[in-house]
Amino acid sequence: MSKKYTFIDLFSGCGGFSEGFYQEKFESVVHVDFDGPACETVKERMRYYNYSEKAIESAVICGDLTSDDVHKQIDSVIGNRQIDVLVGGPPCQTFSSVGRAQDKNSMRNDPRNYLFRSYLEILEKHKPKIFVFENVSGLLSAKPDGNYIFPEIVKNMSEYYSICDDRNTILLNSVHYGVPQIRKRVILIGVRKDLTINPIDIYNAIEKTHYSPEMEAKNETNGRQKYLTIKDAIGDLPKLLPGEGKEEINHKIVSKNSFIKIVRPNGFLKLYNHVARKHNNMDQQRYELLSKNKWQLKDLAKTRPDLIHHDPKHFGNRYTVQVANKPGRTVVAHLYKDGNLFIHPDHKQKRTFTVREAARVQSFPDDFKFVGSRTNQYKQVGNAVPPLMAKQIAKAIKQFLK
Repeated sequence: MSKKYTFIDLFSGCGGFSEGFYQEKFESVVHVDFDGPACETVKERMRYYNYSEKAIESAVICGDLTSDDVHKQIDSVIGNRQIDVLVGGPPCQTFSSVGRAQDKNSMRNDPRNYLFRSYLEILEKHKPKIFVFENVSGLLSAKPDGNYIFPEIVKNMSEYYSICDDRNTILLNSVHYGVPQIRKRVILIGVRKDLTINPIDIYNAIEKTHYSPEMEAKNETNGRQKYLTIKDAIGDLPKLLPGEGKEEINHKIVSKNSFIKIVRPNGFLKLYNHVARKHNNMDQQRYELLSKNKWQLKDLAKTRPDLIHHDPKHFGNRYTVQVANKPGRTVVAHLYKDGNLFIHPDHKQKRTFTVREAARVQSFPDDFKFVGSRTNQYKQVGNAVPPLMAKQIAKAIKQFLK
């Protein structure tokens, strides 16, 4: 039997990053997150992977990574074990350009900006062989206190680790890894300096299996498979009207496309978390017209001004129909507030995405069950690293661990 490599996941959320590492047979030692329901989802998934209740109770630490108590708990669980990989990305709202635009202080005073310091502390104390730091692309331009934060992060991490900070190398798009979604993220990989591994070689080993719509437009498909679409991701799911659906139903698919074959295990006959939000009559009319005509809000304003309650010039992308034959737009945590950026392409359903539909677009397996309130489930899905992208990263790293 091959050696099991160990990993810890900080700011783990519901465990999207972990899922990719589990699929590559890594063993989890610690997961830390502040959100109670997300921690319960992580525990649920560890049971799926046959961890004992004792192991689960010690491994999942639900608490604030800036607190000394949590650091003590982490130390006691890890003990003297050598950790192979540390993964995780501090909450990204503060770095994201959308988040910054909505805050008059540009989030300068947000303590979450400094959560990465807690990440560094654990990195320096436990010195895993490799780390993977994930964040939004806005991190590259974030200036929380007037200074760019990215060079500071790289400088701090470079004391013990070799890092590649070339922006073209570290910005990965999930659509290249078989995820039916355009999602560009900073993936910073560091290798402990006593190891003779060049981080660039790890990036080169992260296999891009699919081309993007951008590459298609430039005729640069390079023998890769075509990007996956919203239709590929959710076309088989039961049709629902607003307010319909159940947390768990039986669901059988007769013919599976290439994506469903990956996310839906053979013999699995359930469907979790496929419940449609309730929408008022005006919202249903908006969704139906926008979807049926492939309109933006400004088009709706011309024909049905009575349905507009935002200024369409400012909120042109506030209502977005996901396009059936293209990859999804970036799934975001804002989903927990409303689903207006994720209007279903089938106009007859007159609604926004269910948790399961969003999870499919994020490449979560169908047997991955989200727990907690539906609002919280949306947040868990929106904050996650797509498991199929995490899996390609884990697969690449495994080639270099000895």
